[in-house]
Amino acid sequence: MRGFLSARSSGRIPLTIASVTSLLCVLLGPVHAQSSQQRLDATIDEQGRIDTASQQSQNTVERLANESNEDFAEYRVALQQLDRLRIYNGNLEQLVASQEREKASIAAQLEDFSNVEQGIVPLMYEMIDALRTFIELDMPFSQLERKDRVQRLEDNMERSDLTVSEKYRQIMEAYEIETTFGRTIEAYTGTLVIENEERKVDLLRIGRILLAYQTPDRSTTGFWDKTTRQWTELGSEYRRAVTDGLAIAQKQAAPTLLNLPIPSAEAAQ
Repeated sequence: MRGFLSARSSGRIPLTIASVTSLLCVLLGPVHAQSSQQRLDATIDEQGRIDTASQQSQNTVERLANESNEDFAEYRVALQQLDRLRIYNGNLEQLVASQEREKASIAAQLEDFSNVEQGIVPLMYEMIDALRTFIELDMPFSQLERKDRVQRLEDNMERSDLTVSEKYRQIMEAYEIETTFGRTIEAYTGTLVIENEERKVDLLRIGRILLAYQTPDRSTTGFWDKTTRQWTELGSEYRRAVTDGLAIAQKQAAPTLLNLPIPSAEAAQ
């Protein structure tokens, strides 16, 4: 048999290879097309799943990238805060060290002050006593004011609401006031016992050199005699000088030379 099949005389149609192939194509065509469509649909579905998975993966990558960026930004902020905290802590350490040094210095000063206070309080009592004695021995001017000032100083020593430094300041202030009396001129009104009679007089103080008096009617003039520590009447030759001196002290006349009884240093001693 070459290229064909022999047929019997029964009337069958002879089939060649080409005709068999064509017949198979006709018979198998629909089945092959259906299988190809199924494979195509499966491929498309698989590609869709791949695309969906890819998109999900991309979204996951982007989310992780964003989270990574946020974490990195937070990390940088944390580093900056850490640097600031280190600087702040360093400054605090310096402040604490400085305060410790200051505390030690204050403690030493308090100890020194306690020692000084133990010595200065007796000194202040001595200064008050010396001031009182000085006023008693001085010319008797403004006696009430000056003695009251000394009494206030003595009362201050018993007050707990005043510091030692304030008590000392007031004592020095009283000494300063007494010092100014030696370089000022003053006229004021007072009372004196003259010839066993209390009389109102005008008093003239010129520093601590002279303390004179004169009655308002100018009939009697006198001065404090340091040698006898008594009030002594002056002669009429001094009346005008004391009157002019009172006017100068009261700023009612211009300063001028006055002829007044001033004892010598030897006589005063």
